Amino acid sequence: MTLSFAHLLFRLKYPVLLGVAALVILAAQGLTRLELSSDLESFFHENDPDLLAYDAIRDTYTRDDNLFFVFVPPNGENVFTPDNLATLEEITAASWSIPHALRVDSVTNFQHTEAAGDDLLVAPLVENARQLSAAQIAKAKRIATTEPLLLGRLVTTDGDLTAINITVQLPAGQRAKAIPEAVRAARALRADIEARHPGSRLLITGKVAGNNAFTEASVYDLTHIVPVALLIALACIAGYLYIASGSILTALGATCATILVILASVICGMGAAGWLGIAITPPMANAPTVILTLAVADCMHLLVTYFQARRRGDGREAAMAHSLRLNFQAVLLTSVTTVIGFLALNFSDAQPFHDLGNTVAIGIAGAWLFSISLLPVLMVIFPGRVYADADQRIGAMARIADRVIARPRLIFFTTLTLIILATACLPRNQLYDVWAEYFDESTQIRQDSDFARAALNGFNTLEFNAGAGESGAVVDPDYLRTLEAFAQWLGAQPEVAHVSVFTEVMKRLNRNLHGDDPAWHRLPADRELAAQYLLLYEFSLPFGLDLTNQVNLDKSATRVIAGLHTSSTRELIGLQERAKDWQRKNAPASFYHPGASSDAMFAHMGKRNVKSMLLGSFIGLIAISLVIGLALRSLSFGLVSLLLNLLPMLVGFGLWGLLVGRVGLGLSVVSGLTMGIVVDYTVHLLSKYKLGQEEHQLDTADAIRYAFSTVGVALVVTTIVLCVNFGLLAVSVFALNSELGILTAGIILIALLIDFLFLPPLLLWLGRRKDRRASVLPASGGAPLSPATSAGTG
Repeated sequence: MTLSFAHLLFRLKYPVLLGVAALVILAAQGLTRLELSSDLESFFHENDPDLLAYDAIRDTYTRDDNLFFVFVPPNGENVFTPDNLATLEEITAASWSIPHALRVDSVTNFQHTEAAGDDLLVAPLVENARQLSAAQIAKAKRIATTEPLLLGRLVTTDGDLTAINITVQLPAGQRAKAIPEAVRAARALRADIEARHPGSRLLITGKVAGNNAFTEASVYDLTHIVPVALLIALACIAGYLYIASGSILTALGATCATILVILASVICGMGAAGWLGIAITPPMANAPTVILTLAVADCMHLLVTYFQARRRGDGREAAMAHSLRLNFQAVLLTSVTTVIGFLALNFSDAQPFHDLGNTVAIGIAGAWLFSISLLPVLMVIFPGRVYADADQRIGAMARIADRVIARPRLIFFTTLTLIILATACLPRNQLYDVWAEYFDESTQIRQDSDFARAALNGFNTLEFNAGAGESGAVVDPDYLRTLEAFAQWLGAQPEVAHVSVFTEVMKRLNRNLHGDDPAWHRLPADRELAAQYLLLYEFSLPFGLDLTNQVNLDKSATRVIAGLHTSSTRELIGLQERAKDWQRKNAPASFYHPGASSDAMFAHMGKRNVKSMLLGSFIGLIAISLVIGLALRSLSFGLVSLLLNLLPMLVGFGLWGLLVGRVGLGLSVVSGLTMGIVVDYTVHLLSKYKLGQEEHQLDTADAIRYAFSTVGVALVVTTIVLCVNFGLLAVSVFALNSELGILTAGIILIALLIDFLFLPPLLLWLGRRKDRRASVLPASGGAPLSPATSAGTG
């Protein structure tokens, strides 16, 4: 049947080329629909409960989309000098001109309140800095470094640096355009300030800067990693093909054919993504690399067998027909099982990983189609000679099989011991996700963020919408006491650096309106009086500054923001659970809020993702094993494939636990990603082993040698390409991609070693049970068996 397909393919080779071209052109139209995503929230489904809770807070209060400047004075100077404060005033004023800026908060424009007789004076803490006396500056420093709403948030204790927070109102539906706009303006302001004030530094971080870095990471991977991955793959292919053929012309022709298959596969996958409305995110930026790498694997299996046949004297059509006959089932089976593996990424809670899995699955389907149609036709059309000589690589593969067959017990139990030792390290892995650390330390956003987080605590947050029960009730003394007790409890937690809470405003106003007597720095005891304080304060605030970042419009709830030390997923979720428990025990039902923030969103997603991907990987493994068992008509092969596909992941994650120990969102999908790849090794070896037994009537040992001889070289070459290309992701500026690439490359290499060292003893054991004629298997069946002597010409 396969031979009939091959002959039909060669008769219709030019219509086949036209059909492939038409399909690729149609898919390519989808490339124009691809758009870059500029939002970390694209990781979440629109109905994600943590996203909904976070959006509810942002819709109630001033949104927390922000740019965060950190101003570092020159030469280690203190912020509180006339010149440095004047520079800070300048930065604060210029920040209002950043596109979509809604609010600017700094030490200089902090609305300080003081008593002026019976009146309340509300004014910026610093105005016209160069005209202030030393005493006035000292007073400003004392206030700034003791004010709870500033200390640790916008200024350090000793005043060696300060920050400016710009709240940005991003227009609905235009975030992708507005975010880069705001960041470009911020960078221009930084360049201007640093040029006009030599020695000064202005660092840029914040959520908007992080979202912009998200887009830049996608662009970097697409423009740097994908081209290099393609070049490396082609270099490996061209090198092998030259060695296999002995002809530069033939190697070039086969390499060009492979390039066309790769490009067609990538265009198919990415074009389909465009038609489906999938956006380019950092995980999605890996799709071309993954597709091209797996397309290379399909091509290599066909080309290795093709050149083996050419070296023994077959013509182009006969050699390719033989390769198709030998590999058609295995390539189809690996494509189906790989598609299943990548579709398992749909179990992930993160939308970009759904998109990656679906896009790669489509690309793999295209790679299979083009490898069995476009590649054979091109190899028949392209001219080229192959020099007939002994294939030393086949002999090398057979010798590896000989050594394993000679000492099956030693190799099996040694390998098993190493597997058990590595797997025992699995519990060392701990969930850890901090979105600010998603970017490589070489990036400006990571460097600025790390500096800012080290100097100013509380960049990670957990926010609560504390309800007062009715409109206007935020000034009720009972509510305020509960609110203060909750804030004090939060502040005492080890994960919390500082707490921003409305009671600080009320205590300060109470003190101000009692002649700034420190004894009155406490909550007002009368609701009517508290309401008057609040009204007076609101009327005194200048344009652009109000209380909507802390109090909702009808004054029925306030916002409590806990600024956190850098915390692991487990620590953040633990704090959230304890906060919910405190509210249940100590506050009325109207006060209760579970807590929300972007950090909490990623923490919960990371935790859920591990569970969902374990389920997805389990279902995928079962499905893959059933497909293999049915295709090879062997229950034992299905069970063997289940074991061999599971072991590399266990060993890989065990070694990761030993060497690193941190598992975040990116690594939670590695099981699904690698499952679709490592299954190829098992499928090709088992299918060739079965072919040797059924078609060539070989015993177990010789069938193992036959499998190694026919497919061993292709597996080694594709492993090199896979490991190098996935390892190349280590240079990605997006840490999720970097870690994913390193671990995936490691698991792929482990899978090859397990299939070469662990599978043959298993097959020998299964063969002994099946074949009762042999009580002792021979160490070697004589000369290494090659396809040339056992496969025939097809």
